[in-house]
Amino acid sequence: MKYVGRVVSIYGRRMLILQCDPAQLPRLNTHVVDRRLKPVGKLIDIFGNIQAPLAAVLCTDECTTPNDEKLYSK
Repeated sequence: MKYVGRVVSIYGRRMLILQCDPAQLPRLNTHVVDRRLKPVGKLIDIFGNIQAPLAAVLCTDECTTPNDEKLYSK
């Protein structure tokens, strides 16, 4: 399991914005899970400052992940 980022915001019903570690950028189209290995969604974009990148995750259903939750990829 690789660390993807921490939830900083929820945009709309199905979009999570994550704060990523610039040294461990995840790949696009990666499936994202929570700490209990429950599927959350798919990473669709990485954007923002190169020293503090953000990632957009499209949730499979309505987003219920709380802020500051750490998310991972398999």
